[in-house]
Amino acid sequence: MKKLLRHWPLTLAALLALLCAFCLWRVWTVSNLLPSQQAAKRWKGGSERDFAQITCLMPPVMQLTLDDVYKFRGEMYQKLKGAGYDIESEKGLYLDAWSTASTATVSSGRRIGDVQLVAVGGNFFDFHPLRLLSGSYIQPDDVMDDRVLLDRETAWLLFGAADVAGMSFSLGGTPVVAAGVYEHEKDPFSTRAYGSGMQIYMSYSAYLRYLTGDASFAKSLFSNIFSISTYELVMAEPVKGFAYSSVTEKFPVKSAVLAENSYRFEPERLFALLKNTSARSMQIGFVYFPYWENAARAAEDRAARWLLAAVISGVFPIALLFYELIRGAVKGKKKLEDEILPNTGKKSRELVRAWSRRRWERKHPEEVQADEYEPPNTDKRL
Repeated sequence: MKKLLRHWPLTLAALLALLCAFCLWRVWTVSNLLPSQQAAKRWKGGSERDFAQITCLMPPVMQLTLDDVYKFRGEMYQKLKGAGYDIESEKGLYLDAWSTASTATVSSGRRIGDVQLVAVGGNFFDFHPLRLLSGSYIQPDDVMDDRVLLDRETAWLLFGAADVAGMSFSLGGTPVVAAGVYEHEKDPFSTRAYGSGMQIYMSYSAYLRYLTGDASFAKSLFSNIFSISTYELVMAEPVKGFAYSSVTEKFPVKSAVLAENSYRFEPERLFALLKNTSARSMQIGFVYFPYWENAARAAEDRAARWLLAAVISGVFPIALLFYELIRGAVKGKKKLEDEILPNTGKKSRELVRAWSRRRWERKHPEEVQADEYEPPNTDKRL
């Protein structure tokens, strides 16, 4: 203990370095915690091609229709073609999904409850790979679009079980079939954003058809319930920022909030978030954030705080390291000048004299022989 106290700067630096490493590990774990933010990485797979994921969040007073989606998708294909991609033969350059939310009443016999209804289209579950407890996802190429995916809580409310694929129930007075049952994400951010309510997924095409019928879906005074509220895409990224700039230029709803999911947890983005914490806390525009985007924003805030803690805890160890390096360099320079260089100079001069002597001897061999001649011993003892 006395030795540790005697060398307290090194002890403190070691502890702070461990704390810094822990904070950086927490930044990494939080950044990779949400599957909804990893769609570009999953879509890339083992390919060498880079992809970017972007989420577009619409204000409720603005309308985004399927026609807008198809037109925008075509414009993105042209952007990719202009970047040198062969869009006619190359597959997997672009992936998208869309969704909107409402509320509805579900019932099965005497069991009844209110749920949040999320109408989805495109490859939604490629972006949100929810864990299935039974059954299957809703697929965009399903022949029948009256299948509905239930969360665990809704399934237990209606049927008292989780294995209910193929069973029928009423959604807003319209008969539908359970496609399967899922369990929502269990990370702390998604759990808080998801809340304690019940939620189900149905196809966007069925949602539009039911809205025009007698289905009793909730109709908000502040939103267009026919409109798409969230649009997500993954596209090839020849250079960083290509996808974001292309979407910013061509997306039909100019007042939409764009989230660049692929890079939102990079250090420079997190530092920028720390600089604008107060502005981020203010929601000037009325934009609907689905629970997965709220979870991602909460994870961003947490990762930014861990990064700040890593920087603060790493300042002293790094400063001490530089101090020791500079002090070692100064001491080494002094030792070099006082001990090593003089001895080296002396030895160098001796080597030069020896080399010069050998060179002279090679040029004057006769004088070397004369120097080496010793006269005979003439000392005669009587």
